[in-house]
Amino acid sequence: MLNKIEHIGIAVKNLESSNALYAKLLGGAHYKIETVESEGVTTSFFKIGDSKVELLQATTPESPIAKFISKHGEGVHHIAFEVNDIDAEIARLTLEGFELIHNKPKPGADGKLIAFLHPKSSGGVLVELCQDIANND
Repeated sequence: MLNKIEHIGIAVKNLESSNALYAKLLGGAHYKIETVESEGVTTSFFKIGDSKVELLQATTPESPIAKFISKHGEGVHHIAFEVNDIDAEIARLTLEGFELIHNKPKPGADGKLIAFLHPKSSGGVLVELCQDIANND
């Protein structure tokens, strides 16, 4: 079951200047910068209410974020939903006919296990499922 919007992911070319922009927009500084080597990305997180904004800057030209920016420019990349049991959600969504990019969860940024749905099966929107790693016992 999807609990809430965990975060909105925004692809950016320059994390430093984007952090300054979003700090002004959201009225406060980011709380974390983290590199996720497996995704070829450095992330920066801002808290806003019960949700977050995640800025994503590519660390390699082959990363999904670099490819996204090359094709679409900077902007909204994905929407992430918090789940209690990512394995159960993957199974449920597969049965519902959604195509997954990741059939098994993997470690992501901000202490989460993640899996993505392919946008061609979710109305053109890249959807991320997120579960706190601490809840994966």
